[in-house]
Amino acid sequence: MRTGIIEGFEGDYCIIEIDGKTTDVLRSLVHASAKTGDVVIWNGSQWNVDVQQTEQRSKHIKSLMDELWED
Repeated sequence: MRTGIIEGFEGDYCIIEIDGKTTDVLRSLVHASAKTGDVVIWNGSQWNVDVQQTEQRSKHIKSLMDELWED
């Protein structure tokens, strides 16, 4: 199962980071609800948002930012 992180959107393409490398994927192959920063999983025909992994990633990033800005 391939997993990636959405880096952004450009025109008809979605930029997904997979294994540390960015790949341009047709937007039509990415679920319509997907947004920048979401963790996505390839199901064989479409990239779908993994809500649980996305939430875990967001919490981890927030934790790192909180540590950085602590006095």
